[in-house]
Order: sequence, then C-alpha cells, then structure tokens
Amino acid sequence: MIDYKTIGKKIRDRRLEAGLSQERLAELCNVGTTHISHIETGNCIPSLKTFIAIINALSCSADELLCYELDHSEHAYNEEISQLLNDCDAKELMVITDTITSLKNSLRKFSEYHVEKDSIIN
Repeated sequence: MIDYKTIGKKIRDRRLEAGLSQERLAELCNVGTTHISHIETGNCIPSLKTFIAIINALSCSADELLCYELDHSEHAYNEEISQLLNDCDAKELMVITDTITSLKNSLRKFSEYHVEKDSIIN
C-alpha cells in the first residue's frame, strides 16, 4: 500500500527547503493552493502530470520523494544521508559514524538472531 502521507511530507519538506510557499508551488505546477495542501497532507493523490510538475518545481528526483515506496532506492537514501552530513564538522562526523556503526551492527545481529530462531522453529 502506498503511503501518500509520507510522500506528501517529503514534498512539503523539499518545498520548505527550496523556500517556496504552497502558493508559489501551486503557481509553478499550474494547480490550486488547496490542491498542493491536500497533496502534502496525503489527502489527495496527485496526477502524474502534477507530480512531474512538483518534481520539476522542487528541482528534485522522483526517487527522492518516493524512496520509501521503491524496492531499489539505496541511491536515494545515500544521497539523503550525504546531504544530512554536508554541514557537519569533524567531531559531529565522528559521533555520527560511531552511531551508524553501532546501529548497523545491532541490526545485523538482530537479523541473524531471528534467522536462527526461525530455522530452529521450522
């Protein structure tokens, strides 16, 4: 099931990052402001034409907005992480790297535990 609320939130976040109001985005997409508001809250599904207009107006890619819905979206996540790290100093990068390493190890350990547990049960 497609999560339109998450897609709408990503559109809203990109719009705010771009410094655009809903009114301006609506103008650029040739739709009403209310329509943009409904898209951003997930209460309305944009047509393909409107979605492409939003992507062009926000100067982003479809995978940036749809990455949570795609099976192969690693590059979108890598880009998002890269952007998050862009303004970090060396100390922040060190802490973030340690945190990511610990999280990755925990996730893999948890996954291995569940695989072993499932194979014992079955």
